[in-house]
Amino acid sequence: MKKFKNILYVVILIITISSCTKTLELAPEDYYGDGNFWQNEAQVTNYMVGLHNQFRNNQFMFVRLGEMRGGGYSNIDRQNTSLNELTIINQAILETSAGVGNWAGFYAPILQLNLFISKVEPMTFLPADKKSYLLAQAYAMRGFYYFHLLRTYGGVPIVLEPEVLRGNIDAVTLRKARSTEAEVLAVVKANADKAVELFGTAATPADKSAWNPMAAQMLKGEVYLWSAKVYGTTADLAVAKTALNAATGATLRPNFADAFSYGNKNNSEIIMAIRYRVGEAEMSNYATYLYSTFNFDNLHVKDSTTVAPTLVDPLVIANTNSMQIIQRYGYTFELFQSYQLADRRRNATFYDYYKTTGTPPNVTVTIRNTALVKFPGTIDAGKRYFSDDWTLYREADRQLMLAEIVNAEGGDPTMYINAIRDRAFGGAANDPTPFVNGTQDANELAIFAERSKEFVYEGERWYDLRRMKYGNKPLVFISPNHPYGVLNESTQAFKILWPIEAAIWTNDPLVNQTPGYPTAKP
Repeated sequence: MKKFKNILYVVILIITISSCTKTLELAPEDYYGDGNFWQNEAQVTNYMVGLHNQFRNNQFMFVRLGEMRGGGYSNIDRQNTSLNELTIINQAILETSAGVGNWAGFYAPILQLNLFISKVEPMTFLPADKKSYLLAQAYAMRGFYYFHLLRTYGGVPIVLEPEVLRGNIDAVTLRKARSTEAEVLAVVKANADKAVELFGTAATPADKSAWNPMAAQMLKGEVYLWSAKVYGTTADLAVAKTALNAATGATLRPNFADAFSYGNKNNSEIIMAIRYRVGEAEMSNYATYLYSTFNFDNLHVKDSTTVAPTLVDPLVIANTNSMQIIQRYGYTFELFQSYQLADRRRNATFYDYYKTTGTPPNVTVTIRNTALVKFPGTIDAGKRYFSDDWTLYREADRQLMLAEIVNAEGGDPTMYINAIRDRAFGGAANDPTPFVNGTQDANELAIFAERSKEFVYEGERWYDLRRMKYGNKPLVFISPNHPYGVLNESTQAFKILWPIEAAIWTNDPLVNQTPGYPTAKP
């Protein structure tokens, strides 16, 4: 349980991460430890464990970037919601209130990955298969970070070398201009391709809490699907399909909730998940998606047609491992209502509750709300720990991406969509409205509807809106033909990319603001 903690003490000698820097930092502050490192296999392996620990620390950033702007969050200020997050949820991002700063903090881990790659590639003491596997993990992780940067900012500075190794530590000469989106996409593809190549025929281990061969294929499939649909490189559909078909070995769990529960880590559906465990780490922000027991006691009911009995702590979350339980974030009640009653994902994802007045049968609902219960954690020694693993890739994602590809090719995605629906309803016979192949646009909306229900809090909805289309236009734009858009294309199209905060583009003459924002430099 203490593996990450112990190894981190070793890694910290060489990794120093600054999350508050205002400009792009390319050099670690405590680089003096480098000469005493990289001497044996244990050090290299431990460094990779540290990189995965760093990756885990970015879990909530992945949620911020991939989900919060997707229209599934309520824009009501719950209980002291962070102003940064309200900016994101309400699509109110500006150059003066970007919502996320310092390139999302991803250049610090990218630097460490650059260092790892540069040190490990020339090593001769590592067994060849071990060396290839570790490098594959590094390339996959670096590609994943750059993929987030591409989908968030578009063109960003490309840094692939640890410049400090060349004695280049001058802050001015280390500055980098933003590359084009095409150049960043090429970097993402190259890293995904390299990861797949280096993993080769290695088997995916039973422990899927780190980058592995199947996860690399999933990353490649997702990247090339994005390229085909966002940038119009239609030939990449075939590459994406090949990669996803190569990510074999996972199977859907018969029960949706079992894919996430604490007692089912490394289950058959998981391709890769960020590991949490009692005594090691918890999802630090998950508790903010629940109710506050202070404001909850005896004020709410479970049945919207009654005024009693009132609820106290139905999810048994009050006695937690020192976490403050307060609902800062909540999903729209409309998202909850979009699930059919027989859909088992509904109650495995949300717990609905109400405030009511009146006397039955004349009851008026004054508040409708939900708590997120998808990753409830576990109770250990009388305390609740939010230590379920956070899924990065799982079989349901593979199935629905394949459905999207087949639909884009003009084929019939029924087998993929109904595999997901059959699991959701406990068998095809229980599905009141099984999917029937229709037009390409109708199929796209059906796939998105399944993704919306399937991947709540898995950091995908915003990226889905940007990638998926209706009538050759991204779903992210408001349209009378579908209910999902969140941006007005005529006035807000530039907002599909995020701005960088003024401290970056004003202090670094090489970096321009994201196009479209009012203070962009010429």
